[in-house]
Amino acid sequence: MSQKLLNALNDQFNFEMLSGYYYLAMAAYCESENMRGMSHFLVEQAKEEYSHAMKFYEFINDMDGKVTAQAIPEPKNDYSSFLEVFETALHHEKLVTKRIYDLLDMAKEENSYPTVQFLQWFVEEQLEEENSMKDIIFKLEGVKDQFHGLMMVDRELAGR
Repeated sequence: MSQKLLNALNDQFNFEMLSGYYYLAMAAYCESENMRGMSHFLVEQAKEEYSHAMKFYEFINDMDGKVTAQAIPEPKNDYSSFLEVFETALHHEKLVTKRIYDLLDMAKEENSYPTVQFLQWFVEEQLEEENSMKDIIFKLEGVKDQFHGLMMVDRELAGR
């Protein structure tokens, strides 16, 4: 693997860690607003992002590369609505998807077949992630700020 590809994989490892941190901040906001189901969903999402980071960690090591941890910037901690929380999450997931596609393009250019194979899982995962956020946004747009509707969405997300 080239140094350029190794650096890009390390950047993605760190971005996945950042994603988990972002989701924890979103969860904390929802928890502070007594939406424990939404908070639970977002905590589980954070755990998933950390597991994605560990996939990169293990892959980099398997390819005899060195994982490099970077500083993680402070996430957004306050939101105007639960809809904004999940719109922010969707925007972030779209950014992750673009980064995965860019990594895949780079791996193909370098004929790094193990990396191409490794990244295929993430291509499918990102489709699932974006669709999950879109579904939640659809429901939140439908209920607006109606208390009973928000409670139904909250209860549904608690089941994750």
